[in-house]
Order: sequence, then C-alpha cells, then structure tokens
Amino acid sequence: MLNPVIANMLIENRHHFMISADMVATVSENNPLSHAFLVLTKVRYAKIPVLDHDSKFKGLISLPMITETMLGLDHMSFNSLDTMTVKDVMQTEVATIDDPYDLENVLHLLVDNPFIPVVQDGYFTGIVTRREVMKGINNIGHNIDKNFPQFTIQVQHPDD
Repeated sequence: MLNPVIANMLIENRHHFMISADMVATVSENNPLSHAFLVLTKVRYAKIPVLDHDSKFKGLISLPMITETMLGLDHMSFNSLDTMTVKDVMQTEVATIDDPYDLENVLHLLVDNPFIPVVQDGYFTGIVTRREVMKGINNIGHNIDKNFPQFTIQVQHPDD
C-alpha cells in the first residue's frame, strides 16, 4: 500500500499523468503494415495503440513486430508491408486501465511498460506514461517538505 502522504501528492497531479487520446499517435487495425511502419518511424515511439473503426482499443503495434514480417532466412522483403494489416501482427494481450484508475496498480504496471492504455467501456481515451508519473514523483521529491514540513530532515555532512 502506498504511503498516504505520497499517494495524496500523486493524486493531486493525477490529471497530468494521462495524455488524451487525441494527442496520441494511433493506427487502425485495418491499416496496411506500411502505414504503421511510416507512423512509427515518424513519431519515434516504441509502440503505439491500435484502434478499430469505432475508436475501441484493440492492441499495440511496434516496429519490431512489423520488421519481423519482413525478415526471411536469407533476405528482407518489403512485400508483406502492403499485403498484411496491423491486425495480423499486433499485440493483443495488453494491460489496460480504466479512468479513474488505481494509482498503485498503475505504478506496478509502469515498471514493465513505458505507458498504459486507458480504456473506458472499450473506447480508447488516452495513455498514462511512465514519464508523466516520474515527473509527479520528481515533484514530490522536491516539494514534500513544503507541503509537509514535519518531513524535513536536517542532513549532516561527514565534515560536521
């Protein structure tokens, strides 16, 4: 269980943790792999969400998932990029969270994931990123004594 003081300070910034769906690069499950390849190359993200035509979350796609389809035993072929769709290679077993989300669960999930998709009734509403949560933790590290003076500790230096 999170320390209540830390949890409260994180919760104060919770609205900053989620990046809205309209600000996140996504692809459709029916897009050709060539389109996903271009999007991932341009946005320079490791993975991006995959949605259906109704904006429902379906999974994640990454460059390694795409390039794996291009690799043969003795050569590389780009033909599969136009003949296969995102749906053919995407990752479908993905941890997601609802909004409002449980902060402790998010912290556990972010240990192994750079972001967690936020899904409400199946619809993709955004992502919570490790980067944004780390900004919140950084804020706590710098400001806990301002909010909670009882946590101020005088540090003794070895030369004192």
